[in-house]
Amino acid sequence: MDIIVTGGTGFIGRALCTALSQEGHRVTILTRNSGSAERRLGNNLLSVEWTGRNTGPWEQALEGADAVINLAGAPIADDRWTPARKQLLLDSRVHTTRIVVEAMSRRSAKPRVLISASGIGYYGASDDRVLDEGTARGQGFLADLCLAWEAEALRAAEFGVRVVVLRTGMVLEQDGGALPKMLLPFRLFAGGPIMPGTQWVSWIHRRDHIGLIQWALASNHVSGPLNAVAPEPVTMKTFCEVLGRVLHRPSWLPVPGFALNMLLGELGTLMTTGQRVTPAKAMAEGYTFQYPTLEPALQAILTGTTAAAALRAA
Repeated sequence: MDIIVTGGTGFIGRALCTALSQEGHRVTILTRNSGSAERRLGNNLLSVEWTGRNTGPWEQALEGADAVINLAGAPIADDRWTPARKQLLLDSRVHTTRIVVEAMSRRSAKPRVLISASGIGYYGASDDRVLDEGTARGQGFLADLCLAWEAEALRAAEFGVRVVVLRTGMVLEQDGGALPKMLLPFRLFAGGPIMPGTQWVSWIHRRDHIGLIQWALASNHVSGPLNAVAPEPVTMKTFCEVLGRVLHRPSWLPVPGFALNMLLGELGTLMTTGQRVTPAKAMAEGYTFQYPTLEPALQAILTGTTAAAALRAA
């Protein structure tokens, strides 16, 4: 396939583009710095300059492409949610998705599928209820952001494009995301859960996140929202206990929620509340998770254990 990727130099995008290229697909990355992208990802991938804000010559890359994978967006948890930061989070997702979809609509030979990122923040803060793709939108900034983000992507269906929106949970790997930030205190024997500890963590190994994208590309019957989470969410307390066990470290020093809220403001609610999300559509439609449970996933990430060996060890 001829595949266009936005956000191809990010934590998920780097690994995805490499995997797609290794499968024999022709991958073109829309990037603000094509030279940097080529150095990071290799010359076997094409790169086209764009700003993510404006129309321009980059639109020609969409002509005749089979698929667009839209992963663009400023990191959610890298800074306090000031009004300016919230606007950046909105613009880098909602506006960027809008210009991509509008550019697709102007092509004479349009892509057949758009896979566009979203997040489980769509469901808002939740209790013990199990949330699937049919659950109504929740409340709060992230829920509103995800609704607007998905609405822009779904506009592509109006001109015949199959649209999949990936509602992604906590993606686990060593080289990005939340996990590296959690490792240091554990390695210093000062790890523990963020209180109250009962909040749910809906996680996914990056290999399965990429696998879901590859599966959605090839599965013409899959469309609409798709929860990109593992089948077995865990509480924050359990997550930290398993992480400590894999690292051979205790999980004993809880992090008070009020301290996070004082330090991070509204952003602190990301860590003190959670959602118990299930990948109902992926399981019903036949996707097989390589890492359905947490301990084998962390074993594979932190010790280099293969999936089969990690499962046996667990």
